[in-house]
Amino acid sequence: MSAEPRINDRIRVPEVRLVGPSGEQVGIVPLAKALELAQEYDLDLVEVAANARPPVCKLMDYGKFKYESAMKAREARKNQAHTVIKEMKLRPKIDPHDYDTKKGHVVRFLKQGDKVKITIMFRGREQSRPELGFRLLQRLAADVEELGFIESNPKQDGRNMIMVLGPHKKKTEAMAEAREAQAARKAGRQGSQEGRAENAPADTSSEA
Repeated sequence: MSAEPRINDRIRVPEVRLVGPSGEQVGIVPLAKALELAQEYDLDLVEVAANARPPVCKLMDYGKFKYESAMKAREARKNQAHTVIKEMKLRPKIDPHDYDTKKGHVVRFLKQGDKVKITIMFRGREQSRPELGFRLLQRLAADVEELGFIESNPKQDGRNMIMVLGPHKKKTEAMAEAREAQAARKAGRQGSQEGRAENAPADTSSEA
């Protein structure tokens, strides 16, 4: 079944409720009259509410309408925020430097508005010490609490223990801030270049 509205001679009803080019209500008119007005205005008669009684039709440039609708849909998709779940894997007996590195990645993901799945991997005898993994997850959650919260509490999953952190900041907000920061950096570089150009020494050499 086509999602396209019926237009012009594809409309098969005796009368329609007509809306003018500027949104004005013309009223209920015979279909033939509506088609005649469409020709006079050099516009299309487009059925915009097929289930109404009688159907509502509007006079418009349908080609232009379709193009503008497609552009709006494209812009909406471009600005749409897709929730991404990043994953970070740690060992229960992680060394301080490695922990700081992994925590830095988690901080970056949360700042970007992404969720982070933290996986503690137990091996061998470590499986008998799940409290080590639990304490490590609690420590990490506390270290990044300004940026994220525990969305899914730590739970054992076979040899692993998993926790999910959610960002305080929405993905759309993070994307907007990133664009603003990028624009500010670009403006700063341009200003710096202009400043260097202004302060450059003038060429005082003269022709021989």
